[in-house]
Amino acid sequence: MSFINVINDFDLKEALRIIKNASDSDVYAVLLKDKISFNDYLVLLSDAASFFLEDIAKKARLLTLNFFGKAILMYAPLYLSNECDNCCLYCGFNHNVVGSRISLSVKDVIKESDFLYNKGFRHILLVSGEKRSKISMDYLKKIISSLHEKFESISLEIFPLSSDEYKELYLSGADGVTVYQEVYSRKLYKKVHPSGPKSDYEFRLLTPERAADTGFYRINIGVLLGLGNFFEESALLGLHAFYLKKKYWRTQLSVSFPRIKVSTAGFKPLNPISDRQFLQLLFALRIYLSSIGLVLSTREDENFRNNLISLGITQMSAESKTNPGGYLNQKKSKKQFNISDTRSLDEVCSVLREKGYDPVFKDWDKQISVSTLDKERSPI
Repeated sequence: MSFINVINDFDLKEALRIIKNASDSDVYAVLLKDKISFNDYLVLLSDAASFFLEDIAKKARLLTLNFFGKAILMYAPLYLSNECDNCCLYCGFNHNVVGSRISLSVKDVIKESDFLYNKGFRHILLVSGEKRSKISMDYLKKIISSLHEKFESISLEIFPLSSDEYKELYLSGADGVTVYQEVYSRKLYKKVHPSGPKSDYEFRLLTPERAADTGFYRINIGVLLGLGNFFEESALLGLHAFYLKKKYWRTQLSVSFPRIKVSTAGFKPLNPISDRQFLQLLFALRIYLSSIGLVLSTREDENFRNNLISLGITQMSAESKTNPGGYLNQKKSKKQFNISDTRSLDEVCSVLREKGYDPVFKDWDKQISVSTLDKERSPI
């Protein structure tokens, strides 16, 4: 069974009814529980729960401290290419949007990675548009095998791959896959992905499972907040996260919270979400799935990120660039989106320490849990 079966059988109308009809007493009852159910999670997404946000935040904070302590894992994205065959309406890499398009050479990628390594980053996220004529498997394997020599973790936020392709990249040294479904509503998904390989809803939806089945240790999912209906998408995101956590219990699952703003493609959010809704979703996920990672990128501004340090977040990016070649200013190229927090890694780490938190660059949990990974990998 796959998540396709789960989502097809899921009674979304009933879930929305629970959210809509949740009362103050329902919320209070959930907060008294040590472990909550999926229906309890839905209650925490309700309008009624928004009036208990401070109490919900306190519980989320305590659970985060219990599972993660005062540690925040730091990472940086490295963009390989902004060339893309997809026409996603919300994305700056949209094939139809005019702008400077480049794909970095392997040599240039290594130079960019050296910059990040010298800054202190040991966890790197390789990001690319979907242009297989430029971003080939050989290209990716050369990059990954080179970076694997020095980086603690290499994650991929590229186009969905087949199981065999994921196996190749895993054996090259990659250990993580980030893939956002963007929006779970099939109708809206089709609308905002009118053409290109990404228009295949089910192939993308099953990407986390293909990656986990082939050995990837880190799986990160999310929806593009502001595209679909907040309650629908939050319910389905929780459903998906629970499914993956249960099926792949040895895998380190995390959820990101990318919030769409006006993009470089000129797209405006169809269903803008407030800061309060953002927090409500984040806290609800922490209480429901207490051991998963929660990731916050530089899409959000400095003050918002600072305030979330002690309230559930376990991973943060810093000093990010969202265009290929952006770190060394070698090439002026089109950005995927504009960042809001422009602080350096040192500045972000300074704030973390002031708040009593430790910026983490080496993942000891990985070293202990997956000590046999390198034995399974063959040299490329």
